[in-house]
Amino acid sequence: MYELFEGTCFHGAVRRVITAQRAQGRAMLVVAFLGGFAVQAQDVVKIAPAGIVKVEYDNAQVRVLRFTEPPGSKLAMHSHPAYVTVALTSDVSRYTFPGGKSSEEKTTAGQAGFSEPVTHASVNIGDTPSDAFMVELKTKPAGTVLTGAGDMVKLNPDACKVEVDNEYVRVTRVNLPPHGKLAMHSHVSPNVVIYLTGGPGRTTTADGKSEEATIPPGTVRFNQPTEHSNENFGNKPIEAVVIELKTAAQ
Repeated sequence: MYELFEGTCFHGAVRRVITAQRAQGRAMLVVAFLGGFAVQAQDVVKIAPAGIVKVEYDNAQVRVLRFTEPPGSKLAMHSHPAYVTVALTSDVSRYTFPGGKSSEEKTTAGQAGFSEPVTHASVNIGDTPSDAFMVELKTKPAGTVLTGAGDMVKLNPDACKVEVDNEYVRVTRVNLPPHGKLAMHSHVSPNVVIYLTGGPGRTTTADGKSEEATIPPGTVRFNQPTEHSNENFGNKPIEAVVIELKTAAQ
């Protein structure tokens, strides 16, 4: 976990993979026609009010965003490529799509999900602030195979539960009990780790080198391919969501 242990709108359309919304996303991927004028789809970072969206990482393969949205906050119409979302809080949002259709979605703290490309506007209609991560996937699927002999999930079945597995990503929830350990395993592709809970941990690489760190809840890390084991030497469980990339490096 530094790689696991390491390395706000929930836009979390964890359920936004439904057919109708896929169609809306494709239809407006490039240009929307509103009131007779052509409107270019907007980048959420550029249209968001100050303090709502923070870029945590941005490279050739992914852009990792953190959304922190007070009740009533709005994001104007904008577009996303395919993405993964991980909610840190429970919330309810209303999404409006090109053409005027809308939907309301509730998410729960810790929820993770995948969405195809989409264009929408949003508003936090709940009574509490919304806090969530979004991992935008910039490149196309590359046919990456994650299930080799050193696969984290195969070697640690009790701690690792796969929640999404498609041509873009594999999303795995890792629950490491107090004083628990993940056996030595490999990550063959870059990955993003989001810590729902934190705590003290140790990472040991295949060459025997170890590193210790205490990870705060809500930490996000982008990690390169590696081979390591992970240990929770605290007295509380550590829960993290690991997003392994199957997309092209650039």
